Amino acid sequence: MPSLPEPEARHRLTVARSGYLATASPDGAPHVVPMTFAVVDTAADTTVGTTIYSAVDAKPKRSPRLRRLANVAANPAASVLVDAWDEDWSQLWWVRADGRGRLVGVGAERERAVAALRAKYAQYLDHTLDSAVLAIEVDRINGWTAQL
Repeated sequence: MPSLPEPEARHRLTVARSGYLATASPDGAPHVVPMTFAVVDTAADTTVGTTIYSAVDAKPKRSPRLRRLANVAANPAASVLVDAWDEDWSQLWWVRADGRGRLVGVGAERERAVAALRAKYAQYLDHTLDSAVLAIEVDRINGWTAQL
C-alpha cells in the first residue's frame, strides 16, 4: 500500500472540508474532536510555513472553556487528520499533519486566519468569529492511500 507523496498529501489536506483535531492533556490523556479548518501556506513545496487555522465559532458548546484550547496551552503537540472512507477499500486514504498548536491573538495573523476560514466556508460569512482562533504550525505531513 503506497504512501501519498507529500505534494498530494498537502493538497488533500488543504481541500478537505473537515477533519479531526487530536490534542493531549498535560497528563497525556488523548482528546480528539471534529473540526473545520483552513490551511495557509507561505511555501508551496514544503511543510515549513504551513499553518492550519481553526476558529471557535458560534455553534452551541457544552462550555466556553474548551478542552482542546486548554490542552494546547499546556501541551502544544497537536495533529490534524483528514480521510476518505468508502465501501470500496481501494478508494481509502488518510493524511495527518503533526505540529505545535497555539492560540492566535489580535492582529494581522488573526485577520488572515479568519479571512481564510471565510473563503473556505460560506457558513462563516454569517459568524463574527470573535472567539479563540487556534493555529497549528505544521512540522510534518504524511499520508497513505490504497492506490495512487
